[in-house]
Amino acid sequence: MKLNIDSLRQAGSFTGRPVEKEISWRQGSNTITATVFVRPLGYQTAVSDVLAAGGKQDSIAGRIAAAICDEEGNPVFTALDITHGPLDKDEQAKDPDSTKRMGALDGNLTVALLTAIHEVNNLGKTTSSPTSTNSGMSSSSPVSEAAPSRKRKKT
Repeated sequence: MKLNIDSLRQAGSFTGRPVEKEISWRQGSNTITATVFVRPLGYQTAVSDVLAAGGKQDSIAGRIAAAICDEEGNPVFTALDITHGPLDKDEQAKDPDSTKRMGALDGNLTVALLTAIHEVNNLGKTTSSPTSTNSGMSSSSPVSEAAPSRKRKKT
């Protein structure tokens, strides 16, 4: 294949339109439900991951900021909005130079957003079941009855 816009389009190499998802989360005693749009992982996510690897932004906040968008694909959040909150408009009304922020995004909302991102990016993909490992902790045999070591004894 020759790499060009048409061959990439035919191969499905562009992320396409955002996917609409309904999310719910608990905030105090209330359950809140909202519609969000999730941009499939693509260029914005790659840039975010590079910034996170370089220590320039939080990786989780960057992933949410890269993926959650409006219906047209425009970002809803910045990574700073997620880690520190947007600028507090009430404080700015009192002092236009205020840089006070509203605080980090709610934890339950964060998990709901990450779940939506995961669902959009893993649609139709099957994952293998995790292999079980036997730690030996469930054995009914006492330790003293364990098989002898296969290490060679020094003579």
